[in-house]
Amino acid sequence: MKRLISAAASDVAKMTREDLKQAIVASEGRCIMSETIVAYDTVLRDISNPEVAKASGADMVLLNFFDTLYPTIVGLPKVKNPVKLLKSYIGIPVGCNLEPVDMNRAMLEDRISINKGRQATVESFEAAEKLGLDYICLTGNPGVGVSNQCILDAIKVCREHFNGLIIAGKMHGAGVKEKTFDLDLITKFIDAGADIILMPAVNTVPGVSEKDMREAVNLIHSKGALALASIGTSQESADVDTLRTIALTSKRCGIDIHHIGDVGFSGVSFPENIMAYGTAIKGRFHVYHRMAQSIRR
Repeated sequence: MKRLISAAASDVAKMTREDLKQAIVASEGRCIMSETIVAYDTVLRDISNPEVAKASGADMVLLNFFDTLYPTIVGLPKVKNPVKLLKSYIGIPVGCNLEPVDMNRAMLEDRISINKGRQATVESFEAAEKLGLDYICLTGNPGVGVSNQCILDAIKVCREHFNGLIIAGKMHGAGVKEKTFDLDLITKFIDAGADIILMPAVNTVPGVSEKDMREAVNLIHSKGALALASIGTSQESADVDTLRTIALTSKRCGIDIHHIGDVGFSGVSFPENIMAYGTAIKGRFHVYHRMAQSIRR
């Protein structure tokens, strides 16, 4: 078993769900997950955004706007299973967002409709399993109308149809006015089968304090789950000093996975921001190690 931050492509390829979870734990709060939009033109034309993220030092990638029923990753050759191809290109774990839409909740803004393959349904979970995704993130994009209750319901269904890790939580309101997290909700998510609890990083949404996150992380770890701090508020496109502040605050709170969102040039955070975030939590050595490591190792 190797730490994820040190694991080569051949190590990652052999990891089971529990292996991956342990590899993250062993990395001691130094794993970077870069979210990337894969449904429209990429920042480097013929190179996919996940490849840009890995080349910038990301240890994990999260596909956004990914349709599990009609799978396409822009920047890759058109193949039947682009997830399998992507994993062979970048050699790090790959997952995707699926959104538990709540059609019964009042919206704070106009609702954005999404394809069925992006929604958290049995069909999407089964498709994700066949594609070989390492994790599913049950969350909501802005304006989609995802509620915590629907996330909770989706965790239970996902656990029955998907064998990878389940990440659950809200990066922001997702169009619905409610708490992004609280201790009771976290307990319910973990009891329902979530492996990783997602919370907005301190300094990203109003009212989330370092004390709030520290208490939440203590609870999450006491129940055997992992904690993820997300930047889903476009601050992934802020200056590097802001990124460093968020990074060190999250690490001080005990976060296991540091998520950085997809706003930048064209569906991926600025490479220098991914590098700055990684440098803050794991140093230049591990950032350069990930950037330079060949997928043939």
